[in-house]
This record gives sequence, structure tokens and C-alpha cells, in this order.
Amino acid sequence: MKKIEAIIRPQKLTETIKGLKSIGITGFTVSQVVGRGKQKDSQGVYRGKNYKVTLHPKIKLEIVLSDYMVEPTIQKIVASAQTGEDGDGKIYVYPILEAYNIRTGKADEDIDDLINREDEQSWS
Repeated sequence: MKKIEAIIRPQKLTETIKGLKSIGITGFTVSQVVGRGKQKDSQGVYRGKNYKVTLHPKIKLEIVLSDYMVEPTIQKIVASAQTGEDGDGKIYVYPILEAYNIRTGKADEDIDDLINREDEQSWS
């Protein structure tokens, strides 16, 4: 299993989620974050005073999935979130040693096989 963390522009969230769902990725966590990369500083005005914006609002997507889904997921995130400008974000991939289902307390071996589980339940 792997964990993908993708830092993307907030305005690309809806498009990215649609892209992930199109390849069967339905489980993920979304967080609002701020960060700094190559994206240039910008100016803001608050109560008539100028200020410099050095940390930019971003969205962090966290997805845990099986190894075979990593490459298609990365490709879909890039295709959905890319603008070609500085500040598009980053994707990080981490190994996951174990995962557990809190409801059952059991090891979760097939974390991203939600579609297969639904199919199995419909056959029962």
C-alpha cells in the first residue's frame, strides 16, 4: 500500500475529485493548508493597509491505495490540477506498512477495493 499526498490549488479541487472518481478512487481526505514554494509573493489589502502574502492557500489531498493504483492516480491528479504555472503544487508518495479498520479492528489489506467490496455485497 502507498499514501499519496497531493498539494494543489484550491480552484482545482472539484476538477481533481471528478478525475479521481473517474478512475474509481472514492476514498480520500481533504485539508485546507497554507504553504510556500516557488509561487511569487502577492500583495493584499486589509482595512486599508497593504500587506505581503508569503504563504498561499492550498488544498492537501491524502489518498491511501494499493501499489497498482499509484501511477494512474498520479497521472489523473497531474492532468486535473495542472495549470503550467508556479504554484501548481506537489505530489508525494509514501509507503504504508499497515492499515486498520477502526469499526472492525482488523487489518485492512485491500484499502482501495471499495468497488469490489460493494460488488461482493450485492452478490450476497
